[in-house]
Amino acid sequence: MIPSAHASEFIDLETRHAANNYSPLDIVIRKGEGAWVEDVDGRRYLDALAGYSALNFGHGHPRLIAAAERQLRNLTLTSRAFRSDQLGPFVRDLAALTGKEFILPMNSGAEAVETSIKVARRWGHRVKGLPEDWGTIIVMGGNFHGRTTTIVSFSTDKVARDGYGPYTPGFLVIPYGDIDALRAAMTDETIAVLLEPIQGEGGVVIPPEGFLRDVRALCTERTALMIADEIQSGLARTGRTFACDHEDVVPDIYVMGKALGGGIIPLSAIAANSDIMSVITPGSHGSTFGGNPFATAIGREVVAMLATGEFQERATRLGAILTSELRSLVGHGVLEVRSRGLWAGVDIDPAMMSGKELCYRMADRGVLAKDTHGSTIRLAPPIVASEDDIALIASSIRESLTA
Repeated sequence: MIPSAHASEFIDLETRHAANNYSPLDIVIRKGEGAWVEDVDGRRYLDALAGYSALNFGHGHPRLIAAAERQLRNLTLTSRAFRSDQLGPFVRDLAALTGKEFILPMNSGAEAVETSIKVARRWGHRVKGLPEDWGTIIVMGGNFHGRTTTIVSFSTDKVARDGYGPYTPGFLVIPYGDIDALRAAMTDETIAVLLEPIQGEGGVVIPPEGFLRDVRALCTERTALMIADEIQSGLARTGRTFACDHEDVVPDIYVMGKALGGGIIPLSAIAANSDIMSVITPGSHGSTFGGNPFATAIGREVVAMLATGEFQERATRLGAILTSELRSLVGHGVLEVRSRGLWAGVDIDPAMMSGKELCYRMADRGVLAKDTHGSTIRLAPPIVASEDDIALIASSIRESLTA
């Protein structure tokens, strides 16, 4: 795909003045509505990535825009030095959705993960009784929890990690989905196990059936916290409110982000019961924008939409269609398909083309997706997409592979 002269102007500005920390497709988007976006030349594309699940409800969902407009006219920020009329209702409703007693709101997903680590470590010292500066959090190979200094310290992705040392200690990496490795690694000094119920960045990697239940049991047995990073997998993406729900597992701490802000504003949070969250005291953690009235007004509307179950059911139904269509491509340029709800990782035969080349070919056919790890593409269309939209995704892959 060769960008137009108009698009090239914007691409050139980014190239000259924006830090080179991303390698996006050369498509310049100016407008979005529902599951579709439009570029600066007026060409429309089906958004099959949805901001890595941040846009679960699509671009500009009317309910979310209305909530944002109402709050924008009233109050956007107080800092946490004062109270607002939006924070209380938001944390009440999110606590009900998660089944937890307390919510700690932040902004980005990485901040929420960092918050869960801080809470777990303080719990390990003050409740479990480990000495200060002692204890380990077990994490999983192939993880992606963000890009802060602490988080990249336990990343196994060389691109994300290399050059950022010295690294934060206190983490032990084991293979994802290997319950025997976890059992062998856990000791009395284990504070927590931090994992993604499904690894999104890795290409929608789903652990073996029963793995989450076994993790839950081991954490209970060893008095360690189970922390579920549901930033990408949660809030209806997999057909349930949380991916952990597929195994009827309740972690000690839920980590949420992305779709919680409705694709309008960064909003993240962790949820836990009082026996864990009570370790947080005034001044021990915070954020000027965390829990601000503008974000929480939108987040409360997101929670209300999820409470109906409509989006979970829709992700299940549309996901079944997408999975069926994608699996028909196995052996025809596709090596493997992994899916849960309306979320899929598709491994392309690297002998045919790279994932990025496939994404450009799909864009030529009006569908936007993004590659990861060379020959894998991730699909996470907005849950408001239609059945015709889902069929278009599969046909664009099929045609791109045979062109």
